[in-house]
Amino acid sequence: MLDIRNHDNEIRELRLTRPPVNALNPEMVETLLEAVRSAQTDGTRALVLSGSPGLFSAGLDLPALLELDRAGMIGFWDSLFGLLEALARSPIPCASAITGHSPAGGTVIALFADYRVMARGDYKLGLNEVQVGLVVPPVIHQALVRLIGAYPAERHLVAGRMISVERALELGLVDEVRPEDEVVERAVEWCRAHLALPQHAMLATRTLCRADLAGLFDDPAALDAEGFAEFWFRKETQATLEAVVERLRKK
Repeated sequence: MLDIRNHDNEIRELRLTRPPVNALNPEMVETLLEAVRSAQTDGTRALVLSGSPGLFSAGLDLPALLELDRAGMIGFWDSLFGLLEALARSPIPCASAITGHSPAGGTVIALFADYRVMARGDYKLGLNEVQVGLVVPPVIHQALVRLIGAYPAERHLVAGRMISVERALELGLVDEVRPEDEVVERAVEWCRAHLALPQHAMLATRTLCRADLAGLFDDPAALDAEGFAEFWFRKETQATLEAVVERLRKK
């Protein structure tokens, strides 16, 4: 589910390895959250999030999540928001090595990292929640606005379309594009470059620049996991999600 690797004894790589598509179910999110928090407190100086060759994460594991009751769904949203908050408030730099396709939840995780390196190729990423009948939570919307601007974020979210690597780079959704076999190493190099800077100055400046992202989580009530669970269990939402899962099963 998660392959933990260390580079230079100070950079921790967390590689998603949940077959077949690194989809996010409750166990996956909890495992990743625990690993992120551990890296932030055990002396690790930088973090890299990566995936399998050709695939970072396919996003939410819809079949698994459709089996949850209301309490289970609220718990899942709480854990997912906890993971995003841990990344937003991370005291150490974090780079996402987006190793391939990264729809919805995969892109969401990358939004909260410091830097995003994307694999070159015929890959797609983006926030396609509308296409599967969901609404992006405000904290995710604001994280996207922070990266690409308000109007581009509106157009992207309302249409819910997946976009190409080239378009993601043009929008600023990713910071750079590299050949697939260089993505992880480039993310590690980015971390090394930042660790080579005077740490007191780099870390203080980083905290200053990311205060708006961390501030999205200042009011726990604003996250409203219960509200998202309620929307999830609406009749029309369930019907759309079940239709999506049925299409996936037929592929």
